[in-house]
Amino acid sequence: MSTGAVRIGTSGWSYDHWRGILYPPGTPSARRLEAYAAQFDTVELNASFYHWPRAATFAGWRGRVPAGFLFAVKAPRGLTHARRLRDPGEWMPRLAEGMVALGDRAGFLLFQLPATLERDDERLDALLGCVPAGIRAAVELRHPSWNDDAVFALLERHGATYCVASGAGMPCVPRATTEDVYLRFHGPDGQHLYVGSYPEAELQRWAARIAGWRAAGLGVVAYFNNDIGGAAVRDAQRLRALVT
Repeated sequence: MSTGAVRIGTSGWSYDHWRGILYPPGTPSARRLEAYAAQFDTVELNASFYHWPRAATFAGWRGRVPAGFLFAVKAPRGLTHARRLRDPGEWMPRLAEGMVALGDRAGFLLFQLPATLERDDERLDALLGCVPAGIRAAVELRHPSWNDDAVFALLERHGATYCVASGAGMPCVPRATTEDVYLRFHGPDGQHLYVGSYPEAELQRWAARIAGWRAAGLGVVAYFNNDIGGAAVRDAQRLRALVT
């Protein structure tokens, strides 16, 4: 990310219910990534959360997008949810292999922690301490107990980017721990995730925040995860227009 750069996209790209919203009529599912990359310059890969792909799959995605496009990649839930960050070093060679295969299209490696995982500085420190050099880590801390200056200092020491999250039940702390800010929009509904469109006034407030971060020399990546009904596509397009 260059100084003051802003990239806005969605979490995932291949949804049947985006037909006629993002994908032109007749677009085969195998060509959805190309259709997406014609509209956005970054995407958050969420399939990797459920099953970590082979390096060849990452390389294939890299070859299907234009130069300058960036993939943010979600770390597998086996590490973050099943193992709850235990023994992270066992996972790193395979994660690094995938990120390396993306080459210059590799953005952040996102560790989305479960909402039930309470603050554990030692466990987080161990995770970030074994992230291979050259991989940019971002962390989404969903339990409110993590909201503490010592935790933000820990992220800063490791050069890890704090993920600012908007969504039902999530602490929304507009804070930067590196030269970049990572935003995730899970939907405006106070009770349910991934549904609804953000009101214009709220998007304008986020645009103002982004302007402030840019003025401070920070880069920003933002991903909308409210995919139901194509709201993520429309909200991403609108926020991008507001910050352009």
